[in-house]
Amino acid sequence: MRIGELAELAGVSARALRHYEDRGLLVPARDGNGYRRYASDDVARVARIRAMISAGLGTATIRRYLDCARDGERGVSLEMCPGLRAELDALARRIEVRQAELAETRRRLAALAGAPPGPGVSAAPVAR
Repeated sequence: MRIGELAELAGVSARALRHYEDRGLLVPARDGNGYRRYASDDVARVARIRAMISAGLGTATIRRYLDCARDGERGVSLEMCPGLRAELDALARRIEVRQAELAETRRRLAALAGAPPGPGVSAAPVAR
């Protein structure tokens, strides 16, 4: 199938497919005239790519672990390939650090405004 057909079936833009190709996530065959040709299983591959992106994984990580992705009754899941657990744990730690930074920013904004902080944020004074 051509790029437009895959884009429609996968629910993404042709631009997204080209981006996935640029990042080495999709490797279409080429016709003699240079047109991309995708296989029917590329629809599922794009779904796995999208699921991994929406979970916060970057394209470099996805390229390394895309073969660990499995389709199941509850959607896409990851089989724990070597190294994948460490990558997922590192991503979780980065998210936790960012959440703490955002909570601190929220606390400081609330203190500046003289308003009570949001849920889960202590009302400590702002350092001067």
